[in-house]
Amino acid sequence: MRGVTIAVAVCVALPVGAQRDTLVPMREWTVPYGDTARPRDPMVAPDGRVWFVGQAGNWVARLDPASGRFERIEIDPGTYPHNVIVDARGNAWYAGNRNGMIGRIDARTRAITRYPMPDSAVRDPHTLVLDERRGRLWFTAQFSNHVGLLDVATGKIRLWKMPVGGARPYGIVVAPDGRPWFNLFGTNAIGTIDPATMTVRTVALPDPRARGRRIAMTTDGRVWWVDYARGVLGVHDPRDGSIREHEMPGKAQGLPYAMAVDDRDRLWFVETGRKPNRFVGYDPATGRFFGITPVASGGGTIRHMTWDPTRRVLWFGTDVNTIGRADVARAAPPVVQ
Repeated sequence: MRGVTIAVAVCVALPVGAQRDTLVPMREWTVPYGDTARPRDPMVAPDGRVWFVGQAGNWVARLDPASGRFERIEIDPGTYPHNVIVDARGNAWYAGNRNGMIGRIDARTRAITRYPMPDSAVRDPHTLVLDERRGRLWFTAQFSNHVGLLDVATGKIRLWKMPVGGARPYGIVVAPDGRPWFNLFGTNAIGTIDPATMTVRTVALPDPRARGRRIAMTTDGRVWWVDYARGVLGVHDPRDGSIREHEMPGKAQGLPYAMAVDDRDRLWFVETGRKPNRFVGYDPATGRFFGITPVASGGGTIRHMTWDPTRRVLWFGTDVNTIGRADVARAAPPVVQ
């Protein structure tokens, strides 16, 4: 199935003397496994193939971008996978969002190893992230209100209940020191677990209406999030405890959701309140938003995306049955003269 490269024109008000910024070239592939399967959370394996899940279709699949060919892997009925990540050996790990387990698909044999939650109350593993250096896989369990850690070598899982009821841990990222940071989507806070003491700490966001949904980290150690409720980009510096906010182009109507950071420490997010959804970049070095580009398929809702450092592109899934690639490295802010 062939993809289409696009760069859609968009009208953006520019200051006097400014040049228009570069749009983000994108390509999308239609997934051939039903229109309502909700393909999501793609991630590139070492061999260049792209793994993703069909959350509503209950399968895991991969795409070969070079040929456009898809491969579907059947999983346990009732899994409804929410997220998939790929380790350095090419093995795919997925979150069983309705059957309380994490699955591992062997890159060579496609055999599945299952890691059930040690507490039956934790029934909805949500978003996974690897700390490959330490052999750890961290994950959130949104409605069960837990964050978990799977030791890749032993298969043992440890769970932490959040100190606030209904906190809804959501997106998650791991710092170079092994410290996970995560959104607490049900309240105005983000959270972390100290890697030395293994205790949970929360950081309150100033506005009680704040609802961080996805999270990212730049190389200077600052933690960033998109506020889905208020349409702002937030940043916390753990070194001094500061929190700053930047109002997004779409403001509260933007409903920012998917988020990632590129190799130039530029933040990218998708405003899903816009129809079509649109990509927006933010450069911390200049404090400017740029690269505002609508998604050709419309996107429906783009919920998560991952950075491919080898090819310097972002991968995303849509609710309108496509897997997409955004060449954000080619987008540049305008030059003010």
